Amino acid sequence: MNIFETLESEVRSYCRSWPAVFETATGSWLRDEHGKEYLDFFAGAGSLNYGHNNPALKEQLLDYLRSDGVTHSLDMSTVAKKRFLEAFHELVLKPRGLDYKIMFPGPTGTNSVEAALKLARKVTGRQLVLSFTNGFHGMTLGALSVTGNSMKRGGAGLPLGNAMPMPYDGYLDGQLPDFLWLDRLLSDSGSGLDHPAAVIVETVQGEGGINAARAEWLRGLADLCQRHEMLLIVDDVQMGCGRTGPFFSFEVAGITPDIVCLSKSIGGYGMPLALTLFRPEMDLWSPGEHNGTFRGNNPAFVTATAALETYWTDDKLEKSTLAKGEHVERVLSEITEAYPDTGMRVKGRGLARGLSFEQSELADQVCREAFDRGLIMETSGPESEVVKVMPPLTISDEELERGLALLADSVRVVAA
Repeated sequence: MNIFETLESEVRSYCRSWPAVFETATGSWLRDEHGKEYLDFFAGAGSLNYGHNNPALKEQLLDYLRSDGVTHSLDMSTVAKKRFLEAFHELVLKPRGLDYKIMFPGPTGTNSVEAALKLARKVTGRQLVLSFTNGFHGMTLGALSVTGNSMKRGGAGLPLGNAMPMPYDGYLDGQLPDFLWLDRLLSDSGSGLDHPAAVIVETVQGEGGINAARAEWLRGLADLCQRHEMLLIVDDVQMGCGRTGPFFSFEVAGITPDIVCLSKSIGGYGMPLALTLFRPEMDLWSPGEHNGTFRGNNPAFVTATAALETYWTDDKLEKSTLAKGEHVERVLSEITEAYPDTGMRVKGRGLARGLSFEQSELADQVCREAFDRGLIMETSGPESEVVKVMPPLTISDEELERGLALLADSVRVVAA
């Protein structure tokens, strides 16, 4: 028995899928303690959009540390935070015509969601929040209340209330027009449905199975929220920062959410950082009403700024991501056509793609075969039925081809 099994809790999960002890990482590659290389189609669950140890970001971080720059500062003002705020405003918000206040709630995605839910209830004076089937928003209690996965919800150990799920795009297979039933419930004073404070949604459900909502569905949801005076919260923790092409995943629909949750790759380097964005008139917080000890992660401000200045001064990364995503879709479609008996389907958008299997155990077998061949992939979906393809956005064309070939080999072995 090794030290991990001896001392670490049974709650660990990723290490069970990838039984190696990793030591170094660069770009799209991980290396274990024996020197074996693994191509990364996982990207830190979306936290490493710019790859491992990106040199443009690393140099900025090393310079900052060597200069004795402030590391921990709570919500005090620092030069690192000032530079990040300036870069985020000039390179992200201003070009998109977005007028948001920026809140640093704590270092992870679930912290951003908790702040969003709390603010929505504070602003509206209402409690109920609508969420979606197969949605995932984090592991703290508020975020779990709007999460669909029953196993994760069960871990709370107590009832999760003040939230109600409704069907995500495609969940009812087109049996009802989008939002017809919900619109009727909201319009009927005798329906028994309390007036919701907000709706929280992922434009592409990552953990829920790479389910991508149509642009017209997202526009319909935004219209529904406006007509019924509900706040629209977009959880862009995993799909933001360019994962679907544009910086924000909701840009394709032309909507402007009331609140946006960001984390994971906003830190640029895999450094913990989270933001909650909201309309200025919603900034009703009293000083200290929502805080956290590690909401002032200055090294993350440094790498986040470096990422914005390196990749978001033009649209090169966006175009590259869209082109690579379309190529991945073509290759995955070819794989499904080669093995029709598996019932595979291609899902996703941008560089968040998936292969969905009718028999969920096949997805797990494909990921195990891929690992044996030196490819890191995970499953997602309520039954872990989807093989998830999420490489760094900076992956080269050659590396992408190599990974897709390894995936095709893995599917071939499992399908046989």
